Amino acid sequence: MNEISIRAYQPSDLPALRDITLSSFSGVALDQILEEKLGRWNERGWKARKSDQLEDDCLSNPGGVFVAERSGLILGFITTRVDRHNERGRIPNMAVTEEARGLGLGRRLINRALDYLRAEGMKIVQIETMASNEVGTHLYPSCGFQEMTRQVHYAMKL
Repeated sequence: MNEISIRAYQPSDLPALRDITLSSFSGVALDQILEEKLGRWNERGWKARKSDQLEDDCLSNPGGVFVAERSGLILGFITTRVDRHNERGRIPNMAVTEEARGLGLGRRLINRALDYLRAEGMKIVQIETMASNEVGTHLYPSCGFQEMTRQVHYAMKL
């Protein structure tokens, strides 16, 4: 069986990362929850907005996006953001395909992102998840992240 490697992002990866994002974030994406509770407010649904967020991550900091792959098949990814002025890094998006879950890939991706953020001189890193995301609420503390506070999202349709 071929080993899973973690490599630098390439722009040609974006369509596969979009597919993984949309299948992985279904049920835990804030935009999806807003749409379910308030209805669609324009022709662009939550999937388009989530895809936009991912693309923005990849364009804003392509050197901080890492892809897990085995035999040319992308199994997961992680994105980072760097705030050099405040020495704070963020991990805005991470996802692993359903068939690759349970292999420790999320932890490996987080560790790769942390190595990158340290090398970039960041002194603190943030990651966030919805309380309904059981994987994230278990994984992130097990990787050393501490819960700082909880945020409540309010919305209304205009």
